Amino acid sequence: MRRTLPVLLAATLLFAACSSDGDAATDEPNPDSTTAGTEVDTSVADPATDTTELVTPPTNPDKPEVEVPDEIPTELTVTVIEPGTGPEAQAGDTVVVDYVGVRSSDGVEFDNSYDRFEPFPVVLGQGGVIQGWDDGLVGAQAGATIQLDIPSDLAYGPESRGDIIGENEALTFLIDVRAVIPPSDEADAPSDPGVDASPGVDGVEIEDTVEGTGAELEAGQTAIIRYAIFRGDNLVFLASNWGQQPTPLPIVEGTFPVLYEGLPGMKVGGRRVLTFPPQYPEFGFGPEGSPTDGLPAETDVIMVVDLLAAYGTPEG
Repeated sequence: MRRTLPVLLAATLLFAACSSDGDAATDEPNPDSTTAGTEVDTSVADPATDTTELVTPPTNPDKPEVEVPDEIPTELTVTVIEPGTGPEAQAGDTVVVDYVGVRSSDGVEFDNSYDRFEPFPVVLGQGGVIQGWDDGLVGAQAGATIQLDIPSDLAYGPESRGDIIGENEALTFLIDVRAVIPPSDEADAPSDPGVDASPGVDGVEIEDTVEGTGAELEAGQTAIIRYAIFRGDNLVFLASNWGQQPTPLPIVEGTFPVLYEGLPGMKVGGRRVLTFPPQYPEFGFGPEGSPTDGLPAETDVIMVVDLLAAYGTPEG
């Protein structure tokens, strides 16, 4: 498979959680990021008054409150507050979550994903997060709300982290599981789009080749997809993100016109084929195409999309 085009698509579609050879990301919830309720001094001087304007970052009204345990945890405790549905997460799966992390001793928050409005993907069993997460998220299902009460030896142990997490600090996380995604192999990418070649289209044409049975994606929500790209004129395969770790993709107006127009109404578990002219800007082709990657000028693009998860608040 050509390498330049997959890299371009990965960067553009926000699938940058791992490298092109499928290595797992090593990021973890950041205890040094105390985002909640923090005022940021932007040092914007007002020439008239010579005062400093403080800008408070937006907070997410959906962020839940965390109830700390009655006693400091000495072993990992997993509490399923709301059950989920679908496959249970296993080592090697990508689990996409929103979370709030606090000290178990007093409930002081040190990090959360809600105020960043950005769910966090983690590959279980890769050591990219604390062991309490690697162990505690095994068995998690999409849609579940889970509390992890984690003893210090399964958190950061004798290391202090930032100003809030001290030495031998037990931690509590309230976690909303957005999606559970099994690993994929690059060789499993579709080799044929399942539609006829395109003689030239004016806009986005849509065809469902597999009907999904899960939640229906609506505009304004977040989607997690796998995709494969083909030449529209002769159906030659160009690229895919199979074998990589997919990350959340917002389906919002003005961000990805092809996907905003073509994906809403699709159900999780389905496969949809989008055929469109090369002028759509998010793919970086333009009318000149990408000849070095096998896409001639003025050639339609066919994109096969598998919808793995859909969540969040719809528009309106």
